[in-house]
Amino acid sequence: MGAFRGASAPTSRRPSKPVLETARVVVPFEDNRLLTQLLGEFDSNLALLEDRLGIDAHAHGNVVILTGPASPCAIAREVLEKLYMRAAKGEAVGAGDFDGLIRHARSEGAISDGQAQVVTRRRVVKARTPMQSTYIRAIEKHDLVFGLGPAGTGKTYLAVAFAAQCLERGSVERIILSRPAVEAGERLGFLPGDMREKVDPYLRPLYDALYDVLPPEKVERDIETGVIEIAPLAFMRGRTLANSFVILDEAQNTTSMQMKMFLTRIGEGSKMVVTGDPSQIDLLPGMRSGLEEAVELLSEVDDISAVRFGAGDIVRRDLVAKIVDAYEKPK
Repeated sequence: MGAFRGASAPTSRRPSKPVLETARVVVPFEDNRLLTQLLGEFDSNLALLEDRLGIDAHAHGNVVILTGPASPCAIAREVLEKLYMRAAKGEAVGAGDFDGLIRHARSEGAISDGQAQVVTRRRVVKARTPMQSTYIRAIEKHDLVFGLGPAGTGKTYLAVAFAAQCLERGSVERIILSRPAVEAGERLGFLPGDMREKVDPYLRPLYDALYDVLPPEKVERDIETGVIEIAPLAFMRGRTLANSFVILDEAQNTTSMQMKMFLTRIGEGSKMVVTGDPSQIDLLPGMRSGLEEAVELLSEVDDISAVRFGAGDIVRRDLVAKIVDAYEKPK
């Protein structure tokens, strides 16, 4: 008998993964002081680059060394160079700026100079997602804009910032901020205090945005003189709002009649922004949101734009986006 020859087990061939080209990019900077500011405390902004782009990044002297796939390293280099230029101009640079440029680069394939921004004396607010850029440009172009999407996408903050910019430039004479109070029921009479004290808790996000983009003393002075007016939705009835920047927040909690009433208040020389989250409607069961209806009815009307944000546009901490994603998954 012939000797037994052991047969080798057949080897399973797994599809080979594409090998990504590894790059090593050295980015030099002239001013170590500005570089320290750019990188953040304990190089936290470098850590953000590593996390978002899947690369290694570390500082050595006056250079930053990037290692990893070529395309993400190229994005990281662009981000660092553009934000260094901002810092050299005296602009504050933080994690949000890094996050914003990375998002734009991923969406557009490169960082363009088309990142929209809003400028006030106190702050330069730059779009942190491509959809925020779309939103800012829509407000620039149209007299009526709907901003729809989950909390944390910046739809209200950007509207207030744009209103402040218009007021400072003299393109409007006043800012009017409104919101359905007490879950669209507006039973303000049961609350203690005068009208401002009754309404304040419901309009706090609008106040916070105002104080962030305008000097506090100017906000207080303009509220006292009526240049900035903050009022519940019910108080808009019967008025014509001319030469004003008008914002209606939490508009998903308006009824059809309330929304129609509000939209027809817009007068000559005015801009109007209506924001809301269609997934957070507090109306009674069976009542249709005036926001959803208005967007549907006005979809073909000229000089009106609707911008829809998604969970990917949330610019608060990552945990907020994860929470929104969890709630939006099919049950």
